[in-house]
Amino acid sequence: MKISRTLMAFIATASVSAFAPLPAFTSTRSHVSSETVLYISSWGTKGKSVSKEDMESKNIEKNIQAYLKAPEPVEARSNIDGTVMVSGLVRSKERTDQFIFDLLNNEESAFEFSKIVAFVDDVAFAKKRLLSRSARYTGLLNKLDFVEASSAGSLPKAEQLEGVKSWVACFDQGDMLAMVQEVASLAKVAPSVENVAILLANAVELDSAKATAAVQALKDSGKKYSLVAVGKLEDHPEGKIPYSFKEFDSAEGVLSSEAIFSRDEAMRMITECLQLECGVDRALTFSEVYDVNATEAKLIKGLREAGYARPQEVDHMLRDGPAKYQAAIDDFRQKNPNYKDGYYTTEAWWEDEKFQASVRKSSLRAQEEIQKVKDARVEKIEEIAKEWAKREYFRQSMAGTVEDGMTEAQFTESVWERAIFEGDLKYRQMNGEVADPEAELADFKSRQERKKEAMLKRAKEELKEILAEEDLGGEDLDAKLDSLEAS
Repeated sequence: MKISRTLMAFIATASVSAFAPLPAFTSTRSHVSSETVLYISSWGTKGKSVSKEDMESKNIEKNIQAYLKAPEPVEARSNIDGTVMVSGLVRSKERTDQFIFDLLNNEESAFEFSKIVAFVDDVAFAKKRLLSRSARYTGLLNKLDFVEASSAGSLPKAEQLEGVKSWVACFDQGDMLAMVQEVASLAKVAPSVENVAILLANAVELDSAKATAAVQALKDSGKKYSLVAVGKLEDHPEGKIPYSFKEFDSAEGVLSSEAIFSRDEAMRMITECLQLECGVDRALTFSEVYDVNATEAKLIKGLREAGYARPQEVDHMLRDGPAKYQAAIDDFRQKNPNYKDGYYTTEAWWEDEKFQASVRKSSLRAQEEIQKVKDARVEKIEEIAKEWAKREYFRQSMAGTVEDGMTEAQFTESVWERAIFEGDLKYRQMNGEVADPEAELADFKSRQERKKEAMLKRAKEELKEILAEEDLGGEDLDAKLDSLEAS
């Protein structure tokens, strides 16, 4: 037993060491040319002919990653806890309507609801639809409760809203604008209600004047509200088709009779508006975008390619959105009127021809000055790596896979090599450099596995030598070590 404990401790130490923080890439500090010098002058810059590849990497219209920042944590509401009620769903035999309940129970969201109440026409029917195996596995059953309406299609009474902090009301038929005003009236006299989120499906050809009155009723309620209006709901996957949005109470916010929208995407939009601070007091009409060249389509595709999660994507769209992106494109075009011919205006003083001439004439101070430029790259990569590690710690903490007692600093140290890899990859993507994320990640994991095997083999050999010197292993030492390594 003594030998077994010793073996286990030594091998375990070696296993940890195999993944201890190591340099992710070779430093370039010792490979700086002595033939280049940086002198910052006041001569300014002019148009400069560049390669097509270089130009396209700077053109945010073609390379949206040059416009987008790395994903950052988004601001969530501070009062999305306690009890949430969902009304207007779980009526159809063709579907379960469970998706919105899963979103409200998602452990990676900002929601911290202790109870999720389904306000339904028929409790017995609703339980058959929602008490599923997946609801049990995700913990939804632990939070789910049911309240039956006094009559089919009716709204909760004042006493049924007692203790409810957030109310998600869904409508797909009838006089929906009148229903919005009724929800506002009920919420106004319900002291516990703080958030009201309303989803209007099949909200086509609505009267914009009545829509304005409905939004005013929500404002007068004194509650934080979010309203999402979409066309006829169809069952295609969320996120498959890009979207655009307009102010609900504007002429542009009136949907045509042919408008359709993904059912799951509609549920996603109303729950994201409920959990995000940028969704507070917003009334929006969402439409699907089928033109791949539309600004919204290109922006949403770029956000997803940049690694934005759905809450980050929606937050960016509502805060900055296509208008800001289009303004940035227009600004680029104005500053670079001849960019299509390979000429552009740059703030990069090191690309100016006069500076390049001075570089060719002088070799003084090259090591020190050029190193500043390369150090800036390393600093940016490390900054991105720290953000990646921070997000990964949060994700794994929420998933319960972080070792008990491990701090964020200790976790960052343990995954630093992977974090630097992610930082270097993201930096190159942001700057238009050639990158193959899938291939590079596969190669990285392969190298890590080979490193682990080498470390374990060396640890085994060292332990064998120590035990042999102390005559502790016995004649079957090799077999014991092989058995322990296999286990």
